[in-house]
Parts: sequence; structure tokens; C-alpha cells
Amino acid sequence: MTKYVFVTGGVVSGLGKGITAASLGRLLKNRGLKIAAQKLDPYMNVDPGTMSPFQHGEVFVTDDGAETDLDLGHYERFIDEDLNKFSNMTSGKVYWNVLTKERNGEYLGSTVQIIPHVTNEIKSFIYAVGRKTNADVVITEIGGTIGDIESQPFLEAIRQVSREVGESNCLFIHVTLVPYLRSSGEHKSKPTQHSVKILQGSGITPHIIVTRSDEPLDQSTKDKIALFCNVKRDCVIENRTVPVLYQAPVMLASEGLDEIVCREMNLGAGPCDMTDWNRMLKQIEASVTPVRISLVGKYTQLHDAYLSVMESLKHAGWENQSRVSISWIDSECVTPDSVDDLLAGSDGILIPGGFGDRGIEGMIVAARYARENKIPYFGICLGMQIAVIEYARDVMGLVDANSSEFAPNGLHSVIDLMPDQMGNIPKGGTMRLGEYPCAIVPETIMNRAYRGEAEIKERHRHRYEFNNVFREQLVKAGLTISGHSPDGHLVEAVELPEHVHPFYLGVQFHPEFKSRPNRAHPVFREFLAAALKKSR
Repeated sequence: MTKYVFVTGGVVSGLGKGITAASLGRLLKNRGLKIAAQKLDPYMNVDPGTMSPFQHGEVFVTDDGAETDLDLGHYERFIDEDLNKFSNMTSGKVYWNVLTKERNGEYLGSTVQIIPHVTNEIKSFIYAVGRKTNADVVITEIGGTIGDIESQPFLEAIRQVSREVGESNCLFIHVTLVPYLRSSGEHKSKPTQHSVKILQGSGITPHIIVTRSDEPLDQSTKDKIALFCNVKRDCVIENRTVPVLYQAPVMLASEGLDEIVCREMNLGAGPCDMTDWNRMLKQIEASVTPVRISLVGKYTQLHDAYLSVMESLKHAGWENQSRVSISWIDSECVTPDSVDDLLAGSDGILIPGGFGDRGIEGMIVAARYARENKIPYFGICLGMQIAVIEYARDVMGLVDANSSEFAPNGLHSVIDLMPDQMGNIPKGGTMRLGEYPCAIVPETIMNRAYRGEAEIKERHRHRYEFNNVFREQLVKAGLTISGHSPDGHLVEAVELPEHVHPFYLGVQFHPEFKSRPNRAHPVFREFLAAALKKSR
């Protein structure tokens, strides 16, 4: 029978519930168990697809095209399992489904209420991910902070799950802040006690309390938390801040988290084999050669907006025995006058995805600087489109070349909507989303990166495409199309020949969603190799 672990958070937000859930998933997987992970978010958006990156960080996309919370990226990177549309649910999606069923008459005239209709919708979603993946353990993170009014239906739903599957098949982990007061030189457990009390008021008593602190807790503080929160003495687990994110599973294993979970749930699991994970950590520790990557974007004030890109750069750096330093460059600050001061010391320049016309001209200036100064350039989604616009303007001589996203009435829209995207269509969930195949052209950077594979699959999240009207002109002007849809219609990758530029590549897809700490994405790996070569 599938077993269920629920992770909640208290006192403050941003404690790292997602990292705790992901780390536990890795530890249980290394014990030979099949793991599924999901995140339940209390906000009323149907999904984060229409939310500003400044509000909620990046939108992580799954193979089946679900636009999800960024914590799912941590789940995939730690557990190394591809997630799906059953891995993220919001309050908005819950109520959308319930109201759709009510309009269709599926409740047979019943009065629709939070209990049982909304909670049943949540429970069916929780159970669905276990059935779809045939998981031994489903780890579900509840977003938000205990005490938030919008999370109450989710707490009631998981309380009901514990009764339906049996207490031996369900376990609650509560992550809380234990603040350290320097004035008195001690940790304070009272916020944790109050948080657990609120959780108990919802009918849920945690089995394990994971404490977040920067300083080690003394045993007396742990004992006090165990006593007042009614958990076993060894079920108070420390989760301290670590220098490298991927050290978290090892730290939690040293605290006995996975062993306690197996004990409390009667999981017949083998020993936890961390050999490969520890080998990866040793490689990270040995990667010391510095390499500087300038990330030129429009959301650089919030680094979480590019979380998967940031992690992918680190993964690629470690595979190249180097340590990446990211210079965060606001594209609105990049002009022909400032570009040299901002980018002159770059070993590589990366332009990530984004929407809207703000900061676009600065990105075009940065792309031109990389091309003319032979600095390795990597464009992702919008970054590929920027490379095409810059090339059309500065090499082909189409000085007004642009995307119809930024200049709807432009004469030379080298980036444009596809015919089936024309007209007034809703913004949510209508882009090209999820995994699509890409045919790779031989004797290109793409071909080398993917080590000769003729066709690969990558995840997309975009609406505008390379305009085939200008395809022949751009190719004649020297731009190489190195990846395209199997039918040849959609351009997926462009680059410059290596005798012209050491590394100049743009891809329409989002390779950052498939990178892993122990298996860097091929294109990021090659980009970092080129940047490292330049730095030397």
C-alpha cells in the first residue's frame, strides 16, 4: 500500500520545506523505494503560469506541460524523477474543478461545500499521483505557513487522508524556525510550540519536527521541543543552513531522518546507499577553478526567478571542475555606453527566458557584445530570439528587425506568432508547453553537446517562434539552424559556426528544467566548457 508523508511549515515562510521534502525523497529513494513528490499551494491562481516572477520566482514546467511551483524543480533535481500534472495543485485549481463539476451536474443537486466537496477534490489529487507513478511513498508539501486561512481546506484534507489510509501509513513532518537570540545567547522554542499548537487545532499532530536554525541546537532545547510538542525525543531533527544545497540530504541522514521515517511508517526498506551522492559532493568540493558568467535578464533583483538556470550553471561548473560565479546584470542598465563596463570581465554571457518588452534593447546590446568580442554566448528561449533579432539587425542590415511581441506592427518580425496563435487568446496555459522532440543537425555545437544523438526531447514554455519567412535570408547571412522540429517546420536552435565564434548558441526550449547536480545538462556543460576555456 502506498504510504503518505505530509510536510508543513510554521512560524515563518521560506524555511525550506521543499528542500526538506526533496532531501527525504532522495534518502528514501537511496533505500530502494519508489518516490513521488507533490506540492499543494493555497493561493487562488489556477497555476503560477500568469504570475510575475517577482511574486513567486520561476515557473517550473513538467514533461506533460504543467506550469508549476519552483519547489518541483528541487524535487526533480534531488530525487531525479520526472514529475507530472499531478505534482502541483493550487486552491484555484481545486475550486475550478469543483465549480466545473457543479455546473455539469455531477453533484446531483447537492449543496456544494468545503467539506466534503473541496476536501474530496484535494484528496483525489493526492491519491492520483501515487496511482500514476505506482509509488511506495508520496511526499506532499503543503505550501504557506500554518495559521494562514487559505491553507485550512488542505490541512483538513490531509487529516482525512490519515484516517482513510490508517495512521501507520501516514506521517506528518512539521518544519519550524527556532530563532537564536544573541542578546541572551540562547535558542527560543516558544514559536515552535505555538506553531504546533495551531497545527493540533486542525486535528494534526506532527510525528517529526524539523528545526531550522543557523546555529546548532543544544540537547536541552531539543528535549524541550519534544516534551511540549508531544513527539519522541529522537524525532526533533535539525536542519541547519549548509554551504552547498545538495549537502542537505547527508546532513538530515546524519540526524537520522530517513531511519526514523522508516521506523514510524514500518517501511521495509534497505540501507541508505549514499555512495554516488557523496561522490558528487566530493566533486563539488574539488571544483575550485573560478569562471564568471554574466546573466543578463529582466528579473535579476529576485534570483529565484532564474532558480533552475542558476542551479544548472552550478551543475555544469562542477562537471567541468570549476566553480561558477554569477554576475547578475539588469538588462535595463545595459546600453552601448555601459556594456563594456558591465560585461568586459565575462567568461560567458547567458540571456534567459522572459516576457514583455522591458529591457529587451539591453539584451540585444549584450548579445551583440558577446558576438563581436567572441565571448561564449548562451541564449535560452527569449535569449535565442534575442540572438536572432540582433543578427538580423547588425549582420543582415534589417535595422528594425524585432519580435511581434515587442513591435506588433513591425515590418521585419523575425520572431512571430504561429498562425494558430493569432487572435485574442487567453494567457493561461495556452503557450507551447511541455516536452517536444527536436532533430539535431550534424557537425554543430548541438550535435557535440548531445554526443551525436539525432533526436532529443526538451521542455518548452513560449508562445512566439522563429519566423520562417526570414529563414533563408538568415541562413545565407551565416546563421546556422542546428535544431528543428522533426518535420523541419519549427526552429529549435541557432548558432554560429565555431570557425566564426567559439560558442554562440541559442535554444528555444528550456534545458535548465532537465539538469541534475550529478548529471549536468549537455548544453550547459558545453557552454561552461567554452567559458572555462576563455577564462584560461
